[in-house]
Amino acid sequence: MQTWAPTDVPRVDGKPRPLRLHDTATGQVRPTAPGSTARMYVCGITPYDATHLGHAATYLAFDLVHRIWLDNGHAVHYVQNVTDIDDPLLERAERDKDDWVVLGLRETALFREDMEALRVLPPREFVGAVESIPEIIEVVGKLLSSGAAYRADDPEYPDVYFDHTATGHFGYESNESAESMRALFAERGGDPERTGKRHPLDALLWRMARPGEPSWESELGQGRPGWHIECSAIAYNRLGIPFDVQGGGSDLAFPHHEYSAAHAEALSGQRPFARHYTHAGMVGLNGEKMSKSKGNLVFVSKLRASEVDPMAIRLGLFATHYRADRSWTGQTLEEALRRLARWRTAFALPAGPDGTDTIARLRDHLSDDLDTPRALAAIDGWVAEALERRGTDPQAPAGLAAAVDALLGVAP
Repeated sequence: MQTWAPTDVPRVDGKPRPLRLHDTATGQVRPTAPGSTARMYVCGITPYDATHLGHAATYLAFDLVHRIWLDNGHAVHYVQNVTDIDDPLLERAERDKDDWVVLGLRETALFREDMEALRVLPPREFVGAVESIPEIIEVVGKLLSSGAAYRADDPEYPDVYFDHTATGHFGYESNESAESMRALFAERGGDPERTGKRHPLDALLWRMARPGEPSWESELGQGRPGWHIECSAIAYNRLGIPFDVQGGGSDLAFPHHEYSAAHAEALSGQRPFARHYTHAGMVGLNGEKMSKSKGNLVFVSKLRASEVDPMAIRLGLFATHYRADRSWTGQTLEEALRRLARWRTAFALPAGPDGTDTIARLRDHLSDDLDTPRALAAIDGWVAEALERRGTDPQAPAGLAAAVDALLGVAP
């Protein structure tokens, strides 16, 4: 699958700071310790609708991870999937009398446009679930052979399910209780009440063909993949395990990331799937949860169509820490636009105060679990001094602009 165009990342003077990042599994902020190539997998969209601010907040957070690793001299092998076959996509296509393939292609193309406009560095590999079906089939077959998967006791639809106890470590990534796992599983795409399964928490790996649904021929029988197994197969086959960071929104910690990890760990006999499981908070609108059911999603493409500068969207989302649930309001956007205008005015000055300490603090804050509020405040301090007192260093404005561009991804 085609990714989007990259943006240049300027070199920043001074000493980089190694990245420390929150890990959901341990509940701690710990150093990332990549080798010469840092490896990251971030779960992508299910393309039944346009990119909303919740999506944007997640991909911007992991864009910062990407940029900090680059600043530290690592190559970055970043993989992102597209769930271009799943129930939500099929349901939306049926609702709108659309072709599910056309819908998926259209919304994936719009997602690429939004990511490029937001200056998100593209993944090295951008992989659709449909193009990955042959490798998913192979993985599911191996899980069946090892006893980590089984057929549902259903003569009509003997779907393949994962035995969630197969690794002996299920639940370590999200740390949810058994009661909470069952509730979240039902709420977030699972089927705990499905008859023929051995346990309510066993997850679907291969769904046997139903009338009117797309399906693929395979040695498993004609059907299509479940949700979690696509990320297991794509990450396992491209990054190996353990890789450095598994990322996504906080709503993916359970069930999606728990099962993705368990599938790959059962397949490989190795643990953990990722050294860090890192999750971004949810974005609401005017104090309410943002969701398709409430009809209050704010789409990046609509903001762009109304001529909102995408760099203001970045700054508006960076005004709150990435792990915090936050609310997007008109005031959020107004403050971001004002901040962007002030920064650009300061960066255009012929001279300014020395920026060495400000760049050091920018690196300090971003490397400390992506503390963007403090990072923005550090730049604000330099900007205020530059605008109010000017300065005598002719290199400082360009140096600060390059640091903001490289580390925050905000074009000057």
